[in-house]
Amino acid sequence: MAGRKAVPEVIWARPERAGRGPRPAFSRADVAAAAVRIADARGFDAVSMRHIAAELGCGTMSLYNYVPRKEDMYELMIDAIGAEHVYQQPSGDWRADLLRNAEETRAILRRHTWAARLMSGVYGFSPNSLRYLEHCLACLEPLDVPYGTKMELVALLNGVVTTYTANEIATAERTRSMPWTEAEENAVRIAYLGSQVATGAYPRLAAAFMEDSGPIDLEAVFRRALERVLDAFDPER
Repeated sequence: MAGRKAVPEVIWARPERAGRGPRPAFSRADVAAAAVRIADARGFDAVSMRHIAAELGCGTMSLYNYVPRKEDMYELMIDAIGAEHVYQQPSGDWRADLLRNAEETRAILRRHTWAARLMSGVYGFSPNSLRYLEHCLACLEPLDVPYGTKMELVALLNGVVTTYTANEIATAERTRSMPWTEAEENAVRIAYLGSQVATGAYPRLAAAFMEDSGPIDLEAVFRRALERVLDAFDPER
């Protein structure tokens, strides 16, 4: 007999506990917290039902009563770290409020270096994701544009934060895995780049390096990226 066709399901619409039977030993929050601890300590690839079960001290198969699919586990993990947002009363300055939210999101992603690879609009239905979005819209009350435009602004800002932070994390992880220091590698790469520019084949690059060859302030670059997204939606700019 053919198996039952798989159908999409939202984990949040699934009752956490059936109406009958003994009370479960754990909650979804317990399972998600265990998964986050494993990912933080051992990396995202270490997250498995077997390792989570060992962390909780239960049988692997029993976890499927709480979380039927690994994709649901990922959604629970993203929701769990979303609880780390600290919501302040909107100040009335929507730009300042959104910049604060963006910096806080970046800090959360830095604490949980595995999370950037999981960030997806698909996971935007979780309780903490909805709470964050509602807060951002509250911060945007002074901005006189349609809600659809406000949603687009929040999505773009989050995209910049996630992409930038993911690149930071990937760069740091690569550096730690190399048998030489970051300064040693940079020196070799800069020397090679200089030799290529000196051939005359890249006159615009040569002009760019001559114009400003100093170190790049990555924090300033990040802030400018955020400000430029906000500028695009600010009717006063």
